[in-house]
Amino acid sequence: MRYELHYWPMIQGRGEYVRLALEEAGADYVDVARGSRGMAAMDRLMEGKGTKTPPFAPPFLVAGKQVIGQTANILLYLGARHGLAPKAEPGRLWVHQLQLTIADFVGEIHDTHHPLGPSLYYEDQVPEAKKRSVDFRKARAPKYLDYFEGLVKQNGPYLTGRRLTYADLSLFQIVEGLRYAFPKAMKKIEKDIPRIVELHDRVAERPNIRAYLASERRIPFNEEGIFRCYPALDG
Repeated sequence: MRYELHYWPMIQGRGEYVRLALEEAGADYVDVARGSRGMAAMDRLMEGKGTKTPPFAPPFLVAGKQVIGQTANILLYLGARHGLAPKAEPGRLWVHQLQLTIADFVGEIHDTHHPLGPSLYYEDQVPEAKKRSVDFRKARAPKYLDYFEGLVKQNGPYLTGRRLTYADLSLFQIVEGLRYAFPKAMKKIEKDIPRIVELHDRVAERPNIRAYLASERRIPFNEEGIFRCYPALDG
């Protein structure tokens, strides 16, 4: 089938984790909101028009008659169908658990620049963002990355063993995004996570991912998404 991915057309955001999985799988998909009248189509589904299972917010995936929301939930669905997760239930749940941990990490990354909430502009919460970012750089980011570093050390060369899963693609995106948002901090942190760096490089060289990264389908990082480069927050 041809999948329909619904997400904001100007940012990578949470939709990027789904894009990476679709690209790695070589799946036939359309990034709906980036096309003509795509935003209107996305809004209709969120309003419950044409589906009995309306999503709360993008990203969501239309697969046949199904409308599947939440990044980790979409990846759970795609992983089982495109060889990006183990076939046995324990393995599938383990990869799903890793993706949920990544989702927690993504939330903390977002909150570095919006600690008081998304309803306010970054400029309205700069003092709080600076305080939050200090803790993130010194404690939270190293804690998450040390956890994943330990998994690669234990299982290698990927998070769960010899085969790539969608969690590895998502961890690749974490490294890419942190390098953009916190370049100074990441230079220090990366010295302690050499296996994650190797995993990142390994993913980047996979043929489908390499082609995607070089294409116009890959939206550049910018100051509208989750990963934002504000020098004041990088120490």
